[in-house]
Amino acid sequence: MPAHPHPLGRPFESMQLSGRSGLQVPIGAALAAPALAYALLLLAVPLAALAVLSFWTQDYLQLDRTFTFENFRVAWTEPVYRVLMLRSLWVSALVTAITILIALPMACFVSFHVKPERKPLWVFLVTVPFWTSYLLRIFLWKVILGYNGVVNGTLTGLGIIQEPLTFILYNLSAVVVTLSHAWVPLAFLPIFISLERVDRALLDAAADLGENAASRFLRVTLPLAMPGIVGAALIVFVPTVGDYVTPKLVGGPEGLLIANMIELQFKSANNAPLGAALATSAMLVVGAIAALFLRLCSRHLGTARP
Repeated sequence: MPAHPHPLGRPFESMQLSGRSGLQVPIGAALAAPALAYALLLLAVPLAALAVLSFWTQDYLQLDRTFTFENFRVAWTEPVYRVLMLRSLWVSALVTAITILIALPMACFVSFHVKPERKPLWVFLVTVPFWTSYLLRIFLWKVILGYNGVVNGTLTGLGIIQEPLTFILYNLSAVVVTLSHAWVPLAFLPIFISLERVDRALLDAAADLGENAASRFLRVTLPLAMPGIVGAALIVFVPTVGDYVTPKLVGGPEGLLIANMIELQFKSANNAPLGAALATSAMLVVGAIAALFLRLCSRHLGTARP
C-alpha cells in the first residue's frame, strides 16, 4: 500500500528556510534562534561577567583586574562562609523534603480521587498563591508568626501560653516554614503531571494480583511518578539556595544564608569580586549536587515510564 504523503509535503522538523544568499536554515533552528539569543543575552553573558569578576580584586572603588584566586581562597577557607554555605544547603534540602512530602499527597488526591471535570478547579486552587506577590506572602507569614501575630494571639487566647512565643520568628525555623509554603504549589505541578500519565490499568492489574493500596502506591505509583518528583526536587532545591529575601525578612541574624552574604559583599561591603566568587562557588556546589542527584535517580528516571 503506498504511503500517504505528509500534509505539508515534508515533516515539520525537516523543513528549511532559504534566504537571499541561498543558505538553507532548518525551520527548527530558526524558531529557536530568538529564545537562544535571549538566553545568551540575559543569562550566559551575565554569568560569564560574574565569573570574570570573581578573579579580580577591589580596593574601595578601584577594581584591580589582575588575575588572582584570592577571592576563591577566602570563599572556601573562611569559616563564616563555610557555615553559611552548609546552612543554606541544609535549609534547601529540608525545604525540598517538606515540600515534596506535602505536594505528593495533594497531587495523588487530585489525580486519583477528583473527577476529571473538576481537576482544573483543584489545580487552580492549589496554584492560586502564585497569583499574589511573593513579598506579600512573606509579610503575611511575619504577621502569622509575629510576637503579636495569629499564632501567639490564638495560643494566648486559648490559655495555652501566658506570654507570646519569641522563638517562632526570626530564626531558621521561620525560614523553612515560609519557603516550604511558598514552593509547594510549584512542586505540585510536575508531580501531578507525572501522576496523570500513570496508566490506571497497571493499578487495576496490581489490585487483581492481590496488592493492597499501600503496596500499589510503593511498587507502581511511586516509581512511575519519580520523574515528576525528581523535577519538583530540583525546582525547589536550586532556587532556595540562592534565596535572600526570605531569610532577610523572617530569618533574623540566626537565619541568614549564603545569599545574604553575597548581597552584603555587593552592597555594604563594596567587595563585588568576593561576592562574585561566593556566587560562583554556590552555583558550582549546587550544580554538583544536582548532577549527583540526577545520577543517583537515573535508574528510576530510565525505567519510570507508563
